Amino acid sequence: MEIESRKVHLSYGAEPGIRFAVLLDGNGSCREIGAAGLQSWKPTDGILWVHLERDHNAAAAWVAHNGGFDPLVADALLEDESRPRVEPVDDGLLIILRGVCAAPPDDAEEAAEDLDLVPLHAWVDENRVVTLRDSGHYITALRDIRQALEKGKGPKRTGELLALVSDKLVRDLEPVLDQMDEEVDELDELIFHGEAAEVRERLKLLRRRAVQLRRYLSPQRDALNRIEHDDAPWLAERDKLRMREVIDKLMRCIEYLDAIRDRTGILHDDLSTVISERIARNSNRLAALAALLLPPSVVAGLFGMNVGGIPGVNDTWAFVIIVILVAVTSIVTLYILKRINWL
Repeated sequence: MEIESRKVHLSYGAEPGIRFAVLLDGNGSCREIGAAGLQSWKPTDGILWVHLERDHNAAAAWVAHNGGFDPLVADALLEDESRPRVEPVDDGLLIILRGVCAAPPDDAEEAAEDLDLVPLHAWVDENRVVTLRDSGHYITALRDIRQALEKGKGPKRTGELLALVSDKLVRDLEPVLDQMDEEVDELDELIFHGEAAEVRERLKLLRRRAVQLRRYLSPQRDALNRIEHDDAPWLAERDKLRMREVIDKLMRCIEYLDAIRDRTGILHDDLSTVISERIARNSNRLAALAALLLPPSVVAGLFGMNVGGIPGVNDTWAFVIIVILVAVTSIVTLYILKRINWL
């Protein structure tokens, strides 16, 4: 009953540009404050967590003019495209990470194959956490933390919230890598029995996706490592220990991804070999067919010349003899081709 009394029900996206704005109560729960409370918030009110839509004009205006950020920090938070990085500014951290973009729960089946890594921009200091993502993106890591706060089992401090966000961002990578590994296994079976054009197209897309993921996961590892070694006073030793575990998990994901990329390279070589063997086999068949047709063609060419002196012109059995001769030469040619393993 005590847990039930601490439950809160948050509204998401009810106000322009703001997904939600809450105050952590330090006990694992939170209180929603909305846009009005966000404008009047002071550090003495409690720990603020506001999640904004980066590409919305209202959110951009708040970050640029009302958030109290350094102009360089505000520009970085609103930047369109950025690689994972961490920059300490005074007592806070400017953080850009990448998370798995999934579909909202209602559209999960439609976009199950469209998972991608999308940027999550954040500012974290002792009193507030500001996160931004594009309006068309949906990051399940933040959803899980919101649900934990609703149940009174969420983070209590900004350092704990940052460590939890990092942990869940890396956690959501694992199903994506498992899906890619299963697709590699499927392509491994299709190489020798499937359509070469289909396998080649799927393999190309899979390799491209592995390269894109690797492009962001490597700098993300460096960014998380920098958070772990930062000496910000609001990062407790427990938070750094959790960050260390997240980095180890991310390292395993990178190694897993490297293995997938290596396997796709091997499959590409196998596919090239299979295609080459098929081409060579078809070429041998065509050459063998040409060899089989050569003797009859020579005989037909010789006896089909419209010149005098061709034997058998007046012989009734001449045609039968020629047919028998052609059949014999064809059988002998077929025997020779089999002996030299052309057929």
